[in-house]
Amino acid sequence: MPDIRPAVGSGALVLNATYEPLCVVSVRRAAILVLSAKAVCVADGDGILHSARNALPVPSVVRLTRYVRVPYRTHVGLSRRAIFARDGWRCAYCRGPAETIDHVFPRSRGGRHAWENVVAACARCNHTKGDKTPAELGWRLHNLPAAPKGTAWRVLGHRAPDPRWADWLDLREPEPEAA
Repeated sequence: MPDIRPAVGSGALVLNATYEPLCVVSVRRAAILVLSAKAVCVADGDGILHSARNALPVPSVVRLTRYVRVPYRTHVGLSRRAIFARDGWRCAYCRGPAETIDHVFPRSRGGRHAWENVVAACARCNHTKGDKTPAELGWRLHNLPAAPKGTAWRVLGHRAPDPRWADWLDLREPEPEAA
């Protein structure tokens, strides 16, 4: 059995046979997929995994050898951590460090607990706002809250992507157009 003790938080991106991102698995699981010929390593990570007879580069991205049909959820789950990640850990009102979540239209007045009504906020702004709407206080939101979209959110959720996964998750910045 290989000695696989990855760094905390490390993982490998799993691609379908068509190079479509499916999920993120542990380095151990990715190595087992490669060793059992269920996947091939597309990009290596840092380090080498050793067993009694073999040495295997740590897989960062693996591609399954057979196509797997996966029914996807059409929405991203709403959680505190996902709200903070969507808003960049900044308060939606003052752009300071976010500590709490706030309902833009208060729940006590019929506001829903949905992506379009929840933002990250600092404790001071959240306490000051209380049971009012931003319009009643003369405040404005720096960004309108919306449900996150894209492959990266569906595959990763709130987790930060490894930079080596950018090609498969459409995370590359668009190239500036030449004039």
